[in-house]
Amino acid sequence: MSNEQQQKPLIVEGKLADSERMKQDSNYLRGSIKEDLTNGLTGGFEGDNFLLIRFHGMYQQDDRDIRAERAEQKLEPRHAMMLRCRLPGGIITPKQWLDIDKFASEHTLYGSVRITNRQTFQFHGILKGDVKPAHQMLSHVGLDALATANDVNRNVLCTSNPVQSELHQQAYEWAKKISEHLLPRTSAYAEIWLDKEKIVTTDEEPILGQTYLPRKFKTTVVIPPLNDVDLHANDMNFVAIAKEGELIGFNVLVGGGLAMTHGDTATFPRLASEFGFIPLDKTLAIAEAIVTTQRDWGNRTDRKNAKTKYTLERVGIETFKAEVERRSGVIFESIRPYQFTERGDQIGWLKGIDNRWHLTLFIENGRLIDTAEKPLKLGVAEIARIHKGDFRLTANQNLIVAGVPEEDKLAIEAIARSHGLMSDNISPQRENSMACVSFPTCPLAMAEAERFLPEFVSEIEKIMASHQVADEHIVLRVTGCPNGCGRAMLAEVGLVGKAADRYNLHLGGNRIGTRIPRMYRENITSAEILSLLDEMIGHWASERFEREGFGDFLIRTDVVKPVLNSAIDFYEVKEAV
Repeated sequence: MSNEQQQKPLIVEGKLADSERMKQDSNYLRGSIKEDLTNGLTGGFEGDNFLLIRFHGMYQQDDRDIRAERAEQKLEPRHAMMLRCRLPGGIITPKQWLDIDKFASEHTLYGSVRITNRQTFQFHGILKGDVKPAHQMLSHVGLDALATANDVNRNVLCTSNPVQSELHQQAYEWAKKISEHLLPRTSAYAEIWLDKEKIVTTDEEPILGQTYLPRKFKTTVVIPPLNDVDLHANDMNFVAIAKEGELIGFNVLVGGGLAMTHGDTATFPRLASEFGFIPLDKTLAIAEAIVTTQRDWGNRTDRKNAKTKYTLERVGIETFKAEVERRSGVIFESIRPYQFTERGDQIGWLKGIDNRWHLTLFIENGRLIDTAEKPLKLGVAEIARIHKGDFRLTANQNLIVAGVPEEDKLAIEAIARSHGLMSDNISPQRENSMACVSFPTCPLAMAEAERFLPEFVSEIEKIMASHQVADEHIVLRVTGCPNGCGRAMLAEVGLVGKAADRYNLHLGGNRIGTRIPRMYRENITSAEILSLLDEMIGHWASERFEREGFGDFLIRTDVVKPVLNSAIDFYEVKEAV
């Protein structure tokens, strides 16, 4: 045993978190969900089932805008489910989309479809009686919601890359293979939602184990130079290495993650660590070994310290890497050269190397809903009725109408423009801003995010225009709590909610998403944030180097010090006097 292993225990001893008891008692994720579905006394799921349904792709929520009112009326909260689809790489057919659109209109409280930064879509506001029909609708069109939440490998992201079509197709196929390989083997999902009979007498989970992973686990496949999936927000990342347009293998990076807890300095965001290069045929073996190592070594006593990033910090990168090599029988080669030069989505038309056109539509906050001014959801459905290619949902909450032949361009653009899906008046700043859902449906929300962002961006746009940089952008992210869903900890300007109209302001990330921003002010109002940003943007506009991003400028001019090792210095105050 190495000195590193002797000093840092591989397994955390102590009383297990109650979630471990819940998983152990669940009979491989079945619990009593099937029986609970027939309980008409409550609109929600009770006991362990409240958490177990997450393994089946759902979160139980309620409308917090009316929670107090219902409590006064002696009514339980209006429970409804958020259901997230499993969609590796975000690719979906127009025919599938039309069924999804129809279900959202007829069976959800809000009538919307939300594109998430996990490169899939989710429904909000599914009442208990419509939950099973939702899963059956997905199955009917060849989709499912299995393992899109809780302690499993979640939806696998893949760079959307509409231009390099052949390389993207190869990378996308590996995203699908990784997703399928790491899925739960239990038949609980099919039994409960699809009325399948149990075929085998004994369940087995050779990769995930009987109690599954210690915490959620996220995976990406990314094609440089575009870091559109924010790889450093994820536990396991496969960076595509190509030679003459052909995918030859992956650089593997492990241990990224953005969630933290207010007031708990034992929690922090972390960039993923480079492990090395692997050839293509070793991909699944390495993926499995990383997952099983985290399965066995991850902290099961404290969920706040259960993610892969904390395992690496506890046991050491080299110890974890050596165990992955031992389990897989694969020795990592040296990292192959790669570079990220941009992030986000290029809005508008692009022509691919296959001579097909791709239209990226900016969807603010990913929310497709119909209003009198902008019937966005209807517009996508109208496009789906004539589109011969596919749709790609992006990790930045946008929608790509992919594979459009020349003769269909004008018709698709006309639909997009007439329904508010396409405009020449969207600023670069708005295109590069993003928020999580937050209020009214997220139970963890502390401050507004999705509903707050549009007006806040309008104020930022005014500031940018006043300093003659309206054609520039700052990567801006807002999240309603510190759990990281809005990926604020990879932004140049990140707002993390603390209370009503109060946020922690983080500054100093970079445009390509490879640096964590540092907290500059704690618990301040949006008005205070705008005042601070006005002054800083003014300095940036007049004093920056050519093409220097806002976050890089703040670091260079010592407004904030860079976070070098988040486990050590993330909470250090290093603000210029």
